[in-house]
Amino acid sequence: MELTNEQYAQICARYAPKSRTGLDMVRAFVCGGAVCVVGQIIMYLWGLAGLGEDAACATSMTLVFIGAMLTGFGIYDNFAKFAGAGSLVPITGFANAVASPAPEFKTEGFVTGLAAKLFVIAGPVLVYGTLSSVIYGLILCLIS
Repeated sequence: MELTNEQYAQICARYAPKSRTGLDMVRAFVCGGAVCVVGQIIMYLWGLAGLGEDAACATSMTLVFIGAMLTGFGIYDNFAKFAGAGSLVPITGFANAVASPAPEFKTEGFVTGLAAKLFVIAGPVLVYGTLSSVIYGLILCLIS
């Protein structure tokens, strides 16, 4: 049976899944906004704890820690499937990108598996940048 281009296009249109772009955009907006609201709440709580101007730095470190921890427990992946682009809020999305290879390679050992794969996926610059910013932030908080 020979199909024309128009007939083929009609068959494809009939069986193709319907676009959910509108729903996906709403979910991304709401979920990304929810992550930002959680960040604001954490910053408020750090402010109440007496950090003052350093609350923003502590909030960043807390969000990176939470993002990495949720990735380690396999929760962040489910959130990302639901939230779509809303899970890419820079700080938690970055933490997920750095921590996501760790559970897959933990059987290869701590150094050759876990630590080495963190460098492969996110790159040494990102890992060293994050580590040094956390250490610098902790030192600054202890000195101030």
